[in-house]
Amino acid sequence: MFDTLSGKLQHAFKNLRGLGKISESNVTDSLREVRMALLEADVNFKVARDFIERVKGKSLGQEVIQSIQPGQQIIKIIHDELVELLGSENAALQLAGSPACVMLVGLHGSGKTTSSAKLARLIQRQGRQPLLVGVDVYRPAAMDQLETLGKQLQIPVFLKRGETDVLAIARQGLDYARAEHRNVVILDTAGRLQIDEPLVQELVRLRDLTRPCEILLVLDAATGQEAVNVATHFDRALNITGSILTRLDGDARGGAALSLKSVTNKPIKFAGVGEKIEDFEPFHPERMASRILGMGDVVSLVEKAAEAVDMEEARRMEEKMRKGQFTLEDFLEQLRQMKKMGPLESIVGMLPGGSEMLKGADMTKQEKEFRRMEGIICGMTPQERKTPQILNARRRQRIAKGSGVTVTEVNTLLNKFSEMQQMMKKLGKFQKMMARMGGAPPGLLGR
Repeated sequence: MFDTLSGKLQHAFKNLRGLGKISESNVTDSLREVRMALLEADVNFKVARDFIERVKGKSLGQEVIQSIQPGQQIIKIIHDELVELLGSENAALQLAGSPACVMLVGLHGSGKTTSSAKLARLIQRQGRQPLLVGVDVYRPAAMDQLETLGKQLQIPVFLKRGETDVLAIARQGLDYARAEHRNVVILDTAGRLQIDEPLVQELVRLRDLTRPCEILLVLDAATGQEAVNVATHFDRALNITGSILTRLDGDARGGAALSLKSVTNKPIKFAGVGEKIEDFEPFHPERMASRILGMGDVVSLVEKAAEAVDMEEARRMEEKMRKGQFTLEDFLEQLRQMKKMGPLESIVGMLPGGSEMLKGADMTKQEKEFRRMEGIICGMTPQERKTPQILNARRRQRIAKGSGVTVTEVNTLLNKFSEMQQMMKKLGKFQKMMARMGGAPPGLLGR
């Protein structure tokens, strides 16, 4: 989402890095490009202006450290101000009450129902027992969608089809939660194509009845400046406690994310970063600022890896690699675990300098290559995966035909796998030699 903004800021930073000294004139000239990058990203005009003024004021008042270039100090100031602009620190859910009630509000099409389910999944993984309550009586498919998502996650859903009284549904939903010992209730409310007074008043009555500890506004990041106007309106009426930004994986310019906290003074608590139910994460301002500035987000990458990878299985794989017993079956499992971490572009983007690596790179082509490799291995029998040496010409032709590729592609995969096995064996021997010499413990591969 922030690719364009990140690219423009990187270009502006090239000029900053070349500063020999800090003066009002060269700081003003350098920050002009940063300001234009923010405005082109659809950041609110006042927010962008105030941001640049704060950076400029701190830059001119900064005592230059001898060992650090002046431009680098300004970039550090920009990073710190960007973190502050996005909310300073992660704002966790404040759940209180029996049950604790969370109310999701927003316009039609912003992603409330999906976000309700994603939030329920996250809360469940924290050891709580959520209940999804459908109080959208206007969109015909809303209850069906919520029920489907609940079944997918094995989280109970309370619905009252045919009932049009939103307050009655909410009241019965809370009673059901108490009876079933569910300690968090998530209300999926109705939206409109645009803000209208009946919608707002209905939400106010629902708030007064349920007394939610959290009122989260769900906003589509692609709506740009309009998202800020919507947030302001909902905040005045309901006093929201925070927001959820959806579709942060899209190609929107990012202005909403950068303007929201400053305009409403309410934190962004969660971000939807994909269509899958697991593509939902707490919003960390410092990590997001680092991504925008092309510094990567290694912490989030490690968290994704820890969630996707079974550590016991990883240790078993490492042992097999060291002993040269790594098979195509194991390789297939590694491919599938990597897919759980999300799109390859997202993973690379979290690495320091990842945005530069992605320039001109076709990650979709690489992902197709991974899918092709998976298809070829799936076309093999279990015995063939364990002992690829038995793959004669006839077997390779069968695999190619079954997986929709050429025999050449099958041969290429097998050759690459053979080279990888040889490399692992050499590394395992080197590790043992170093261990005997006392130069390295027998866990070089990360055990």
